[in-house]
Amino acid sequence: MKYSELCKVYEELGGTTKRLEKIAILSEFLKKINEKDKDVLYLLLGSLYPAYDAREIGISTQTVIKALAKATGINDEKIVGEWKKIGDLGKVAELLIAGKKQSGLFHGELTTEKIISDLRELAKMQGKGTVGKKIDLIAGLLSNSKPIEAKYLVRILLADLRIGVQDSTLRDSISEVFFHDDKKSASEIIQHAYDLNPDMALIFEKARKGLKELGKVTLKAGAPIRAMLAQKVDTIEEGFEKVGKPAAFEFKYDGFRLMINKDEKGNISLFTRRLENVTKQFPDVVSFVKEFVNAKSFMIDSEVVGYDPKTKKYLPFQSISQRIKRKYDLEKMAKDFPVEVNVFDLLMLDGESYISKPFIERTKTLRKIIKNKEYKLVCAKQLITNDEKKAQEFFNQALKLNQEGLMIKNLNAVYKPGSRVGYMLKLKPEHRDLDLVIIGAEYGTGKRAGWLSSFILACKSDKHGEGEFLEIGRVGTGIKEKLDIGVSFLELTNLLKPLIIKSSGKEVKVKPKIIVSVIFQEIQKSPTYSSGYALRFPRVTALRIDKPLSEIASLKDIEREYKRQK
Repeated sequence: MKYSELCKVYEELGGTTKRLEKIAILSEFLKKINEKDKDVLYLLLGSLYPAYDAREIGISTQTVIKALAKATGINDEKIVGEWKKIGDLGKVAELLIAGKKQSGLFHGELTTEKIISDLRELAKMQGKGTVGKKIDLIAGLLSNSKPIEAKYLVRILLADLRIGVQDSTLRDSISEVFFHDDKKSASEIIQHAYDLNPDMALIFEKARKGLKELGKVTLKAGAPIRAMLAQKVDTIEEGFEKVGKPAAFEFKYDGFRLMINKDEKGNISLFTRRLENVTKQFPDVVSFVKEFVNAKSFMIDSEVVGYDPKTKKYLPFQSISQRIKRKYDLEKMAKDFPVEVNVFDLLMLDGESYISKPFIERTKTLRKIIKNKEYKLVCAKQLITNDEKKAQEFFNQALKLNQEGLMIKNLNAVYKPGSRVGYMLKLKPEHRDLDLVIIGAEYGTGKRAGWLSSFILACKSDKHGEGEFLEIGRVGTGIKEKLDIGVSFLELTNLLKPLIIKSSGKEVKVKPKIIVSVIFQEIQKSPTYSSGYALRFPRVTALRIDKPLSEIASLKDIEREYKRQK
C-alpha cells in the first residue's frame, strides 16, 4: 500500500473531532486493506506491534532533529527554533521537507510495508554505535518523503500521532465494514476478542472471515489480556446488596496490577494493566513464580506490593513505582525495594481458559497450585462470609496492615476482561481520591525555578469524541522537592518536558499522558474549569505510571462523587 494513502487518511482523521466521522473515514479505508497489508492496523494506532508487544522504536526528539537536519541540510538550531514556534516537530518536518532541494537515496514511492519494515529495524538497534545508524535510516526515509509523509513519519517515531483514534474507534470501524447489518452486537464480539488477545491486526484478519472466526479467538499463553476492573461502593452493606450473600472479601492491596503468564515452553512474562511488558524489571517476581506456582502454563491476575526490608511493613504504591520504569541495576532495585506478589484470580491453567468459570471455582483452583511464601508470593487474604460484622473486622484488619481496603466479589461471576463490572467492587476508607491526567503546568519561582510546580488536572469527557479531556483544577501540594520516595517536582518536570506541545510565558500545555492519584476535601461546581467542577484542596498521593488513560476518572465519575458528598 502507498504510504501517501495512509497519510491522507491521517489528515482526514485529524481534521475532525466527531467520532462518527472518524468511523466513516476508517471504514472506507479498511475496505481497501488486504490481508498482506493488515499490519497497517498498528500504524492507525501509532504503533508497529500488538498492544502487548514490549518492543519500542525508542527514538528521542534529539535523534529526530539530527535526522531531519541530515535530510534537509538545515542546522539543528534552526530546526529547534521552528519547533519552539510551532510546537509540533511533525509540522516542522512537513515545512522543511517541502522546501528541501536535495534528493534522497531511495527512489520510488514509499509504501507502508517499507515504513513498517524500516521502523522495526530501528527497534532492533541497541547499544553503542547505533545512534548514527538510526539517524541515517530516519534521514533516508525523510529524504524520500513527501511533506505530509514526513509529518506523520516524525509523529509515529515520537509516538504522538494526534489523530484521535483509539482501540474502540477502530473496533467500531471494523464492525461497520464487515457486519453493517448488526453493528452493535458485532462490536461487542470484536471487543471481547480484542480483550482476550489485544492484537488489532489479528482481530481485523479474523473479522474478514466472519463472527464465527472471531469467536475462536481465545487466551494466548505469553500474551496479556485487559484486566477486569471494579466499581466503587461506600459500605459493606452496599457491597452485599450488589454482589449477593455470601460474598468473597479480599484485601485491596496498595500496589500495582500484574498479569503473570507462563507459556507451554516455560517462558514467564509479566504485564501491567497498560499491557506493558515489565518482565526484565522484576527478576525477583519471575523467580517467585518459578518456585511457588505449580503448573505447566497459566495466566494469573495479581497485585504487587512493596514492603520495608527491615521492618517488613507494607509500603504505599509510590515506594515501588520506580521499579516499573527502571532498566538497569535491576538486581539491586529488587534488593532495595522488595515486593510481595498477591495472586487473586486464575484466567488460564494448562491450556484451558478459566474466564467463563465462576469465581469460586477459579479461586479454589488457584489456591491449589500456589505454595504460599510470605514476602514473596502468596494468595490474597480472603474471607467468604454473609456476616457484615465479620466483613467489617476483615476491613479493619486490611487498613491496619497499610492496605487500601477490600475487594468484594460475587462467588458465581465470570471474569470479564477489560470491563468495569458490578460484581467486583472496591471498598476504601472515606477519604476521596481520583486518578487524573496532567494536561498543563506552570514553571515555579524562587527555589522552584526551573521546575514545573503547579499542574492542571483533567478528567475524561463523556462525549463521543475521542481524546477530549476536561480541566478540573490545579495541584501543587503533596509533591516533594527532592527525588526520594514519593512524587517530586524534578521527576514530574522531567516526565512532562518531552510532552510539551505549547508554551506561553511560564505556562505550558502538555500531551495528556502522565496520570496522578489525587485526594481532595470536596468537589465544588465551578465555571473556571471546562468540566464545570473544581477540586477543593487537592493533594497528589502517587504517580500512576501503571495505569492507562482509559482508566482515569470520567466526568460521570466526578458528577457521581459530587452528588454523593451532598
